Amino acid sequence: MFLGSGVALITPFKNGEIDYDKIEELINYHIKNNTDALIICGTTGESSTMSFDEKINFIDFCVKKADKKIPVIAGTGSNNTKSSIKLSIEAQKLGVDGLLLITPYYNKSNDKGLYNHFYKISKAVDIPIILYNVPGRTGVNLKPQTVYELSLLENIIGIKEASGNISYATEIRRLCGKDFKIYSGNDDIIIPILSIGGSGVISVVANIKPKETHDLVMNFLNKNIEEALNLQLELKPLIDSLFIEVNPIPVKTAMNLMKFDVGDLREPLYHMDEENLDILKKELKNTNLI
Repeated sequence: MFLGSGVALITPFKNGEIDYDKIEELINYHIKNNTDALIICGTTGESSTMSFDEKINFIDFCVKKADKKIPVIAGTGSNNTKSSIKLSIEAQKLGVDGLLLITPYYNKSNDKGLYNHFYKISKAVDIPIILYNVPGRTGVNLKPQTVYELSLLENIIGIKEASGNISYATEIRRLCGKDFKIYSGNDDIIIPILSIGGSGVISVVANIKPKETHDLVMNFLNKNIEEALNLQLELKPLIDSLFIEVNPIPVKTAMNLMKFDVGDLREPLYHMDEENLDILKKELKNTNLI
């Protein structure tokens, strides 16, 4: 898979439709600024508001424009196993380098049901799969033992861990061993995840600080711990401001303030409250982004 910073890429919209010209600009921007992978059709990309056909067209476009210059990992998970299998197969046909599979939400299966869900998807494709554990959104937490059992499947190679629980991540590392990749799903604890053998981050802040996020991870992996720590601490206030409201509202707002012109949010997401917007603007000014 990848080492470093994978950007949880936003999806730009224009007049209610995907803005493909803008996404091409963003792909080139991330290649230029050393982002290590593009993670598309995820939470930050507002995938829950995208139709099946939109996802297919979007994945196809990103793979072609990335042109093997940067890995493309597509979010193909859902709470419907058959739908996830269908989208995963199509994404593989389109040439993605890997898949990101969120834990099934809302229907909240038991441990055996969760295992079967991921097992069936893994058997339908031949490309690497990253599990995505984010209980704050899904209401479901993959047990470390379940992660271990899934890690024994050939193409389930890692997890995006976004519970914020370092003890949980440490137990996964203990059970699954050094070859199973752990990516931080929280920008404020990249270094703690790396310190237990993590491979990088799937990052929101990388949308606006791509080089710095890449450098943070690579400095740590290259044993430049102090430099990495300084970057983590330097980015912390900005990271906090990007989660002052539910993601991706603040990061998309920030990008528009920075003149990226990535368009509006899709409903039911809505504009930031004025008080929170002022906090975001302050941090963007503090980091010389506006």
